[in-house]
Amino acid sequence: MDSKNDKAKFPQVIIVGGGFGGLEVAKNLADKPVEVLMLDKHNYHTFQPLLYQVATGSLEAESIAFSLRKNFSGQKNFRFNVAEVSKINPEKNTIDTSIGEIAYDYLVIATGSTTNFFGNKDIEKFAMPMKSIPEALNLRYLVLQSLEEATLKPNKSDREPLLSFVLVGAGPTGVELAGALAEIRNHILHKDYPELRKEDMKVYLVDFLPKVLGPMSDEASKAAYTFLKNMGVEVILNVKVESYDGDEIKFEGGKTIRTNNVIWSAGVMGVIPEGLNKDIILRGNKIKVDPNCRVEGTENIFAIGDVAAMITDETPKGHPGVAQVAIQQGKYVAQTVIQIINGELLKPFKYNDKGSLATIGRNKAVADLGKVKFQGFFAWLIWMFVHLISLLGFRNKVIVFINWIGSYISFNGGSRLIIRQFKRETLPDKTLQVSKPD
Repeated sequence: MDSKNDKAKFPQVIIVGGGFGGLEVAKNLADKPVEVLMLDKHNYHTFQPLLYQVATGSLEAESIAFSLRKNFSGQKNFRFNVAEVSKINPEKNTIDTSIGEIAYDYLVIATGSTTNFFGNKDIEKFAMPMKSIPEALNLRYLVLQSLEEATLKPNKSDREPLLSFVLVGAGPTGVELAGALAEIRNHILHKDYPELRKEDMKVYLVDFLPKVLGPMSDEASKAAYTFLKNMGVEVILNVKVESYDGDEIKFEGGKTIRTNNVIWSAGVMGVIPEGLNKDIILRGNKIKVDPNCRVEGTENIFAIGDVAAMITDETPKGHPGVAQVAIQQGKYVAQTVIQIINGELLKPFKYNDKGSLATIGRNKAVADLGKVKFQGFFAWLIWMFVHLISLLGFRNKVIVFINWIGSYISFNGGSRLIIRQFKRETLPDKTLQVSKPD
C-alpha cells in the first residue's frame, strides 16, 4: 500500500468538507484498501458549537480550530488539499475544483450548511451571520466597536441603536448567543465601559415560533425562557421579521427596534456544488438521499450531515441538523464504502439520538437526554464536559478549560481585543451598510 503502483490500484474516496461528518468518514477509512482525499476551503476543522464564544470574546478562534493535516498526520492513506469544489460531474465521476478536475471512485459530500436569509436581500446585506470563524470574528468586532462608539455618544437616544442587540432565531445558537451577550451586559459592561449603564444595553431574542429552543422538549424550552428573562433578555415570540435596513428592524404587526446590531440565526441551508439533478434538491437546499446515504439516482455519491435529507416514514422531514447526525452518518458511510467494495449486503442507516444540550449562561443549561430531562447547574456541567471532550487536540481542550475556569472565577473572562477594524459604510440615504470582510 506504500508503493505508488499499489496506491494506484485502490479506489479513490474524495471527501468534500472537513466538518464533523467529513472527519468521521476519513477516520473510519484509516488502514482500509482505499485512498482518501479530503478537500476543504479552509485547512482547519471548526468546532461550531463554540463559535458564539469566539463571537463574544470568551475564546480565541485558534482554540476551537484544529489543523486537518495535523489531525490525520499518521494516517497513511489520507491526503488533504485546500480547494473549493464548484461542480460535480456524475457522468464522468469527476469534480471541478479550484485546483483542477479530480476523478473519484466514491464521493462524499459533507459540505455542511450556511445561513439562510430566505431570499431577503436587505437582511442578508445588513444582518450578521455566524456559521464560520471569520463570521464569528466579524461579529465580535461589530459588538466591541458598537460599545466603543457608544461611549462617545452624548445622549441616550444616540447610544440606543449601538447598544441594542437583536438576535433573530431562538434555536440553540440564538439562545446561547443571547445568554452570552446578557452576561457581558450584567458582569462586564460596568467594568470595561464605566461610561455606559447596563440598563441602556438591550438584548432581544426574536422568533416567529411560540417558544424558544423549538426542537427541544417543553421543559427545556420553558426553563431556557425563564433563564433568559431572569438575565434581562427581552424574548419576543410569535413575530416575523419584515425588514432590516441597517438602522431599524421592522416586524409584522408594526413593532420596530432601532439597532445597528442584528444577528441572524433564523435558519440554515445546505451548501451544494453544481452538477446534481435539480429534482433531488429539497427544501433548505438539501440533497435527497436513500437509506444508505447515497444521493438519489447515483451509486457512488454520498451526502451526509446538514446537506443531506433522508426522507423516510420515521424521518419525514429528514434528520435534525446537529453534529451527532453528521458523525454517525460519517461512520456509516465509511463502513458502507468498504461493504460496497467487498460486495456485501448494505443495511440502512439508523440514527441513535443521544439527546440535546443547550447552555444559556453561567450555571444555566438545559438537557434532554432521552426520557431524562433536567435543567440548571448539573445540565451546565454536562454541557461543558461534552463539548470539552469533543474538541480536537489536547492543547485546545486545555486552553478552553483554563479559559472557562478563569471566566467562572473572575466573571470577566476573555480578552475582547479589536485586532482589526470592522468597517461600517454610510450610504447616501444615511442607512447603515455593514461590510463583511473574509
